Amino acid sequence: KAPLSGEVPLVTVSAAHRTFRHCARAASARLNQRHERVVFGARFASKHSSVAPVCAYKPTIAAAMVEERVSSPTQSQTDVENVVVIGSGPAGYTAAIYAARANLKPVVFEGLQNGKGGQLMGTTEVENFPGFPEGVTGPELMDRMRKQAERWGAEMYTEDVEHVDLSQRPFTIRSTDREVRAHSLIIATGATAKKLGIPSEQNFWSRGISACAICDGASPLFKNKVVAVVGGGDSALEEAVYLTKYTKHVHLLVRGDKMRASKTMQDRVLDNKNITVHYNTAVEDVYGDDVMNGLHLYNTKTGEKFNLDAAGMFYGIGHQPNSKLIAGQVELDEMGYVKVSHGVSTNVPGVFAAGDLHDTEWRQAITAAGSGCMAALSVERFLTSNNLIREFKQKDREEEASHQASSSNGQKAAASGDTPESFDISRDKHKGQYALRKLYHESDRLIAVLYTAPTCGPCRSLKPIFNGVVEEFAGRIHFVEIDIEADPEIAEAAGVTGTPTVQFFKEKARLSSVPGVKQKREYREMISSNV
Repeated sequence: KAPLSGEVPLVTVSAAHRTFRHCARAASARLNQRHERVVFGARFASKHSSVAPVCAYKPTIAAAMVEERVSSPTQSQTDVENVVVIGSGPAGYTAAIYAARANLKPVVFEGLQNGKGGQLMGTTEVENFPGFPEGVTGPELMDRMRKQAERWGAEMYTEDVEHVDLSQRPFTIRSTDREVRAHSLIIATGATAKKLGIPSEQNFWSRGISACAICDGASPLFKNKVVAVVGGGDSALEEAVYLTKYTKHVHLLVRGDKMRASKTMQDRVLDNKNITVHYNTAVEDVYGDDVMNGLHLYNTKTGEKFNLDAAGMFYGIGHQPNSKLIAGQVELDEMGYVKVSHGVSTNVPGVFAAGDLHDTEWRQAITAAGSGCMAALSVERFLTSNNLIREFKQKDREEEASHQASSSNGQKAAASGDTPESFDISRDKHKGQYALRKLYHESDRLIAVLYTAPTCGPCRSLKPIFNGVVEEFAGRIHFVEIDIEADPEIAEAAGVTGTPTVQFFKEKARLSSVPGVKQKREYREMISSNV
């Protein structure tokens, strides 16, 4: 492993582990004898020349602990977490499960705008994850993994991490709402869908161009219309098949002369009469007025240009790693992927990478889960070998089961829409078009409407967040959830082009329309300025 600045490298990791323990003991003994601050390096070597070269190897772990005790003798280590997991998805949640079962009580920052649940939240059927012979939707699989991690004691925060400091120990991790310190870190931030970067991309984003067919496919903007999907891999083909449920016809635009997807997915597309495959075809730009009306295309071999009338274009052209958070602190390759050794270890001791953040080849849910497991086991070894581990007892199983059963009953009760018999204007939360129509005409409060779709992964992430914000304004706001598949005419009348979307109304006037997922503080500000 690459040494930190001013340190002398040692040949073997096992020897390094012995070094950590030796250095910590030597420094602690010296500290007790002389009652003064101990600094590893030249001063230590001058008095202990026989061990100086060894103790010089990666002194930061042992030395940081000793120096912290010197500078703040009364400060406790109880405010330092064993491990923080940044990211969710198969890698993050699996890491959380294994770390929690090891009594490490991991703190997990799932992400919000940066994608709670990872790429699987935008996937319909996952048919190759072991244990689901009938298949399972991506959002459902992530929900199950999350609940399993919570059951074993993982502490979940649906927040984006904004800053990580790996320059000193314990590491510092700051999110949108809090700051924590940790002895170790698992980074599982995954990858983000690539864009084409065409001239009109920004103008027509969410008005015809989308990177998530699962999120936006059911929108009235595309209902019974012709759309296009760009890409030739499994993701693009899956989106094309999914879109046939809602659209009139799907054009699959493949830049090369063949598709790169699995044979099964290729057969599924080629056998579908509602999908036309165009090989050697690339996008030059899109055109339209308020919304997209079509694409300017060209043949990648002949250069011939032509147009295709279409109401939408969906991207399925691959992903780029979400490594910006740790760039300059952890070694990356030329593409931005984290470099690892022994499967998950980065060049910084105690920092591990899992999932698509370092996987440039396989990029499967099962391989991401496997690397999450490896990362958690590596964390446990790291903490144990450096005498940093602090174990937590598991929660009482009966209490936890009772809580989950209560939550489940509450969710079932909230799942049904309001009817003329059940509607009660004094309640804060409602569901369905009947409630929205009644509140629109009768409510004197601010009305917040959340438009969702059953298969929309980001919708699942936003629901509990937005519900929590609404509860802060109890008695001053009416909240209505609209399923755009169950109530398509409401969504169309409201001009909703994708999910999730939040709209605010007051006194029969629409105040604002907010597509996508925003931070809690942004929703809080929108509501507080209008109640």
